[in-house]
Amino acid sequence: MEGQYVSVSSFDYICLSYPDRDTDHQAEEPRGPGPFYFFGGANGAALVCTYCESRGWRRIYNKHREDFRLKWCETKSPANYYNFRAGEQLVYQIPNNKVLTTKIGLLSSLREFERVSSKVNHGRLRRLKMEEFIPATFRMDMREEREAFFAQQEDVSNKESQMWICKPTGLNQGKGIFLLKSQEDVAALRLKLQELQDSRANRRGCFQPPQARIVQRYIQKPLLLKGRKFDVRSYLLIACTAPYMVFFRHGYVRLTCDLYDPSSSSLSAHLTNQYMQKKNPLYSLLKEDTVWSIESFNAYVNDKYRVAKGLPRDWVKGAFAKRMQQIMTQCFFAVKSKLDRRLGFFDLIGCDFMIDDEFNVWLLEMNCNPALHTNCEVLKEVIPRTVKETLDITLEIFNKCRCRQQILPLATQREFLLLHSGAFPPASVLPGGKNTLGGSTLKSTCHQKSTKKNPKTEGTICKSGNAGKLASVSSSDTSVDVLETATEYEEPSVQVPLNAVTCEMTEALGNSLSLPEPTRARTEHKTSKCALDRQRKNVDQLRHPEGQQKKRSIKSKSTAALSGRTQSSISHSISTKSGRLKPDATQSSRTSLQPKQVPLSPPHVGRPVWVDTHDKGNRPGEEELTEDTNGLAFDKKEEL
Repeated sequence: MEGQYVSVSSFDYICLSYPDRDTDHQAEEPRGPGPFYFFGGANGAALVCTYCESRGWRRIYNKHREDFRLKWCETKSPANYYNFRAGEQLVYQIPNNKVLTTKIGLLSSLREFERVSSKVNHGRLRRLKMEEFIPATFRMDMREEREAFFAQQEDVSNKESQMWICKPTGLNQGKGIFLLKSQEDVAALRLKLQELQDSRANRRGCFQPPQARIVQRYIQKPLLLKGRKFDVRSYLLIACTAPYMVFFRHGYVRLTCDLYDPSSSSLSAHLTNQYMQKKNPLYSLLKEDTVWSIESFNAYVNDKYRVAKGLPRDWVKGAFAKRMQQIMTQCFFAVKSKLDRRLGFFDLIGCDFMIDDEFNVWLLEMNCNPALHTNCEVLKEVIPRTVKETLDITLEIFNKCRCRQQILPLATQREFLLLHSGAFPPASVLPGGKNTLGGSTLKSTCHQKSTKKNPKTEGTICKSGNAGKLASVSSSDTSVDVLETATEYEEPSVQVPLNAVTCEMTEALGNSLSLPEPTRARTEHKTSKCALDRQRKNVDQLRHPEGQQKKRSIKSKSTAALSGRTQSSISHSISTKSGRLKPDATQSSRTSLQPKQVPLSPPHVGRPVWVDTHDKGNRPGEEELTEDTNGLAFDKKEEL
């Protein structure tokens, strides 16, 4: 986490966001219909509050109030998520994002993902190995890894030893970081950890465990810009968690004030963040040169390294951007099943990358609540646009999910690039009612109908038009595709019947909702051979009326003759072997011509299909002869 940890009371925002106002004045809590927003802290306060107020939202100062539309806080506390109403409110920072934004959390998630995914065939999707983008790392809170690291350093001399950097897992701004340059430094760390372990063993009762640390290989030969060390800040936006909507955006380049010297004992020569550089006495003079735009970085690499290193033109915006997107996508997939998924959670994460002299790209860390300060010209250009588009995209997706609209394309998407798109969310995260967000009224009329569960339709997903497409970064010479990611949405374990929701959006949100027309049950009737024969006879009647009259007279005589038969002649025509009438002219005249209709499938499986029970043969026209229980022959048989 990069933003400062600031404890803010209900009315401290006046002095944090507006220093020129009277700090003794206590703002009154606004009342009324709202909409309201809550902001806690100082990081990005002016940007977020200006955005909300431009949409007509009113700020509240009591963090325990539950009638907010948006809550933006620097730190995560239970009060921020207490009584959160999914689908009705927006909250900045996913509650358990530590699996991605802490050093040990990210390391553990990537290791677990690599172990599991190594057993799965990914097809043409290439999974990166951790050693390709994460420097060798050891956890000091795990005894096996701690002992493995120290055992590895025992047989290494000072001339052959590599530099290592020790970082605490939960701190930021360079706090608690130190370098291990020699065997003496490694031995001192080992002794310190042993003393901490002994003190915990001798202490009784409750105690606070020490800060967990990692030891990571230090990149001793980084790529330099004008002789100075640098890293690149990019952004990962998780605009929605139900469904997942994940985006990438370029940030800026951070440089040190001093020239790079690996033997320097000053941390400001090794750490590039603004907090460390402000400690340099020359910072006020070199401030504008400590932050570069991506365009300036790209132009410098084209001019300095394109020919010397054989790089393609616009390597920064092409191959480098693609690599960052691959790494960020894999990190997201490592925590995809772990993050808390409720409609209304969103997160903006700062990702720091470093490039070595061989142009290999390394991920240093991911930070929740990235710094949103604008103390130089480049940051004044990048940060406000990033915050505005973050809120625009988040609000648009949130409103579309509430109205069950197609999410893509996004009218507010400009500089963020889509990395992963989930399917349409189920009804379990879509509350009904009325919502007002983004300064425009969102009217929703929800018609709920009780329906039976259908195993075939419950798993149906609605894919948006652009979902699943490859994100690409195009330059003059190359067009690079990032990882193609899956777009299926994992439904929650609790499934409820889908509701037919009709929503009318205002012009501020764009397209109106289009719902499919309700389907009616349709029956299909399969005509038997008897019915076909009857239809043919009717056609022949119309064509040859004279011949049909003769047939009618013959038929009537044969029917009358049948009634005058003796019992012996009837018993002779009955088959004693099978108990069925022989297929003679009499039987064909008495066979029921009306087909019996029986539904073959239960009402909850697809559409009902009606078939003729006589049509049981394997070949067309084949039918089974059965007894006519309504005929005279059957009555005579019963008497016998």
